[in-house]
Amino acid sequence: MTGSGSQKDLWRSGTSPMHWGPGSGSTYFNYKKFYSIVLLALVDSDYKFIWADIGGRGAASDAQLWNASDLKSAIEDGDLDLPDAEPLPHDTEDIPYFYIGDDAFGLRTFMQKPYGHRALALEERIFNYRLSRARRVVENAFGILSNRFQVLMSTMQHHPSTIRLIVTTCLVLHNLMRTRYPRLQNRLVDHEGRNQEIVPGEWRNGRQMRDCQVVQGPNRDNREGKKVRNTLKHWINSEAGSVPWQHDMV
Repeated sequence: MTGSGSQKDLWRSGTSPMHWGPGSGSTYFNYKKFYSIVLLALVDSDYKFIWADIGGRGAASDAQLWNASDLKSAIEDGDLDLPDAEPLPHDTEDIPYFYIGDDAFGLRTFMQKPYGHRALALEERIFNYRLSRARRVVENAFGILSNRFQVLMSTMQHHPSTIRLIVTTCLVLHNLMRTRYPRLQNRLVDHEGRNQEIVPGEWRNGRQMRDCQVVQGPNRDNREGKKVRNTLKHWINSEAGSVPWQHDMV
C-alpha cells in the first residue's frame, strides 16, 4: 500500500446511530430515517485509522463531508508532506501517491476510484478488481471497529460532542490493539485462499456499520486524474504489474 507510486491510504465513511429529541430538525436525520453522525476516515494498509472526521451530520453525503474537510483543502493547497511521485516497479513514468475512494469522490491525481461506466473493457474490469482488492482493507478496518466496539452499533443517548469523544476513543483503542496484538487481529480480517477466493474474516459474523449515503457531488473527474488512472490501468495489465490470477477474477 505504501510502496513507490502506489495507493497510500483508503477512504470510507460509516454512520453511528444516536437518539435525538423532538425539535431536533433534519440536520442529523439520515436517508435511512434515523438520527446519526458520520465517521469519514482514512485507513492505512495495516487496518489502522490515520485520519478521521468525526461528527459529520447524518443528513450529509460522503461528497459533502469530503468537500468540507480540512484534509481535502490541505491536499489541494500542497500543505501535506506527501512523498514525491515515483515510477511503479519496472517502469519509468512517475506516478503520484494517491488515495482510493469511491464514486462520491472526484477523480484526481491524488484520488483514484474504479471505472464507473457499464460497458467496461477487460483491462478496465481488471483495474477495478485490483483497486477493489486493495480497498477491502478499509472495509475490514470498519468491520473490526464496529464488531469490537458494539457501542457504535447501539443508539447513543448522548450529546453529539460526547458521541464524538466515544468514537475517537474507539479509534485510538482499535489502533492500539492492532499494534500490540497483530496475530490476534489477523484472525479477524478477510484473507485469500489458495485460489485467491475470499475467506471471510471473523468480524463478518457480527453487525456492521451502515455506509453513508453515496451521492454524486460537484466532484467532477479531471483530466490529470484520468491520465493517472489510465497509466495505472496499463501497468496493472502489463507483465510488470499483473498478477497471475487477475483474469480469473473478472
